[in-house]
Amino acid sequence: MKEIKTNFPIEKNLKKLGLDKEVFYGACTGQQWHETGGKEQASYSPADGKKIGSVKLAIGEDYEKVVSTAHKAFKEWRKVPAPKRGEIVRQMGDALRQNKEALATIVSYEMGKIYQEGMGEVQEMIDIADFALGQSRMLYGNNTHSERENHRLSEQYHPLGVVGVITAFNFPVAVWAWNTMLALIAGDTVVWKPSSKVMFCSIAVMNLMQKVLKDNNMPEGIINLVAGSSRDIGDTMLEDKRIPLISATGSTPLGRRVAVKVGQRLGKTILELGGNNAIIVSEHADVDMAVRATIFGAVGTTGQRCTSTRRIILNEKVYDEFKEKLLRAYAQLPEKVGHPLNDDTIVGPMIDKYGVEEYLKAIEEVKKEGGKVIYGGEVVEDSNGVGTYVIPAIAEVKNEYNIVQEETFAPLLYLIKYSDIDEAIEMHNDVPQGLSSSIFSSNIHETEKFLSAVGSDCGIANVNIGTSGAEIGGAFGGEKDTGGGRESGSDAWKTYMRRQTNTVNYGTTMPLAQGIEFDL
Repeated sequence: MKEIKTNFPIEKNLKKLGLDKEVFYGACTGQQWHETGGKEQASYSPADGKKIGSVKLAIGEDYEKVVSTAHKAFKEWRKVPAPKRGEIVRQMGDALRQNKEALATIVSYEMGKIYQEGMGEVQEMIDIADFALGQSRMLYGNNTHSERENHRLSEQYHPLGVVGVITAFNFPVAVWAWNTMLALIAGDTVVWKPSSKVMFCSIAVMNLMQKVLKDNNMPEGIINLVAGSSRDIGDTMLEDKRIPLISATGSTPLGRRVAVKVGQRLGKTILELGGNNAIIVSEHADVDMAVRATIFGAVGTTGQRCTSTRRIILNEKVYDEFKEKLLRAYAQLPEKVGHPLNDDTIVGPMIDKYGVEEYLKAIEEVKKEGGKVIYGGEVVEDSNGVGTYVIPAIAEVKNEYNIVQEETFAPLLYLIKYSDIDEAIEMHNDVPQGLSSSIFSSNIHETEKFLSAVGSDCGIANVNIGTSGAEIGGAFGGEKDTGGGRESGSDAWKTYMRRQTNTVNYGTTMPLAQGIEFDL
């Protein structure tokens, strides 16, 4: 029986974030919370099973109040010059800096990721605020030469409207920031629907943002929260024509539903869905580096990242060496399974018992299909009886197994053998998902092929680093069943704006394009 406890000052940090009440409301229009009419839903920490508090969920009428306020606020917010919008975002980033440790605590405690990862998640929020601040002065359009005399042809970008942001449990605050900071500098307002598993993380963020909005006398409704069940408000949000863009992060089945519902009204979507990420380890690889990257990618966030490493495609010449070193490293993990707020913990809990059940089912499917589990796969019995702690597993499999084709959102790592690079790339791409990918090799022919048009079919392709841990400066997202969306850096800001082509005739005649003559 493993004792799961921590001496971390959880209550102190909850109080600092305004989370020291018993019951909270699930609707906020930026600067005020609104009484909601739904049932109370409790949130329990997967770390120790203790109740954090309850949220009185939002229902239809609460949703209507929030969205109508956001829509009204958009009409004012879009008039604010983009650099001034950037200044508000800068202050939001500063609020996060000042409360980084406290917010990382609630992220770790409510979601289950270790404290260092919680700190990293809040740092992502700060980084995207910095990025958005700079971008607010660079919302560039284009100028090109018109084919007609005395004409000017150009493009510009305008604010889009209300942006709906649906986030998943595994990154309860960072994904909101990726979308919101860019949407704000674009001149949009935001309505956030968080995962019902981590609602206190979203409440903490809204509490921090409230002061910034009030200090700047901002109109009500620039950023908004509506915490409710998908049954009560999910489809309403997807079908709402007042929300021209829905950004949704979650499973592929969720993404299909979002795409259909929003597509029927010809709305825009950013879909960040499942991953089945692989690392190819070449015979020319630095095996020690590859093992190190694999461990973080496979067991970080207890395997509950969309970019988690699921498959290791190993050249037959280094297979045994890599396997031996990986097993040696994994053998140290049982002593590193523990409360996510402890300094020596590497593997925290799964989000809940359902996640554990899915993990165990996947392991059984591996065995049924002929795979061999060579390490881990057990549930850790803990003193609190939470049942959310597991030992990460490694299995030897074939890429074509049905279970390998799926995304198991848990620390289950597959080892697959290959003989030449073309075979490795073919196996790599032969899954429905296309998010993150990596190759470890010092052979430039292999690495450049992997990055070429005949190489990785993923939205993210790395060389000599792992699949997990993207920087905010690059556009984040993937292809195929991953949804095709892009968030965060590069030119992802354009998705949150409407694009407009402008032609100006500064002459005194009226020529038509393509030289058409149409005189009466």
